[in-house]
Amino acid sequence: MQKWTIGNTTVTRIEEQLGAGSFPPEQYFTGFDREVLHQNLDWLVPHHYIPSQDALITSVHSWLIQTPHHTILLDSCSGNHKDRHWWPRFHQLNTPFLERLAEAGVQPSDISMVLCTHLHADHIGWNTCLQNGRWVPTFPNAKYLFSRIENDYWDPSKNPSLVDDPARRIAYVDSVLPVIDAGQAQLVDGIHQIDDNLLVEPAPGHTPGHILLKLNDAKGQGVFCGDVIHHPLQIYAPDWNTQFCQNPEQARATRRRMLCYCAETGAKLFPTHFGAPHVTEIEDKSGTFAAKFIPS
Repeated sequence: MQKWTIGNTTVTRIEEQLGAGSFPPEQYFTGFDREVLHQNLDWLVPHHYIPSQDALITSVHSWLIQTPHHTILLDSCSGNHKDRHWWPRFHQLNTPFLERLAEAGVQPSDISMVLCTHLHADHIGWNTCLQNGRWVPTFPNAKYLFSRIENDYWDPSKNPSLVDDPARRIAYVDSVLPVIDAGQAQLVDGIHQIDDNLLVEPAPGHTPGHILLKLNDAKGQGVFCGDVIHHPLQIYAPDWNTQFCQNPEQARATRRRMLCYCAETGAKLFPTHFGAPHVTEIEDKSGTFAAKFIPS
């Protein structure tokens, strides 16, 4: 288990999968400049880029955040046995995700809160599991926190434009709607205080209602940022979006604001898709940024 400690909070990475991404860099990033890639090969290889395949390495993992008051799972990966026929990497998986959670000493019933930064399929999958042919909440005692803006956008009953988008509709129906029907969802608006040390903030751009979680402890800080940033190359090229960012200008502004916050406060950045060692601090290099990776 890979663990990091900030004050009285322990953060554990729960892996679902790690490896080459589904798209070459030119397709993955908008505005990609191969020269930036070449300038950073010394640290990108071997954990973030595979030269022989021209492939970016991406991780899919959850963050298990254990405080004196909460046991939180932040982002729930892709899930098992789910129809994701539009994306082979996530289709009909059968991974030992829950076994890895158990290795961290936590059973599904121990989770008190699931926080989804947004509702893309690779961040909501383990919200539910298949029991007797039905999708039911995986974490029976948890509140599931979703942004209200995000939920209203992806809910086909509230956004008819998505009815004809099977990718979004299927993921919402199997991984979000059962949680709402079970009465376990909590929709949050704007800034939401979980407790004195945990604060949910809007971070839109990648999706309309994307949120992030800030940890503020007397002994340190952390930012759990979901898909505000996807790959460590974006620390060096923060204006690069991915093809999945719905509002490009807003995504760039949110990313820069987050990087500035980390550089100014020393907050550790906990992204969802970075390769090893997965966590970094951000250094301000006279208006540009650099990564200082933090091993577990």
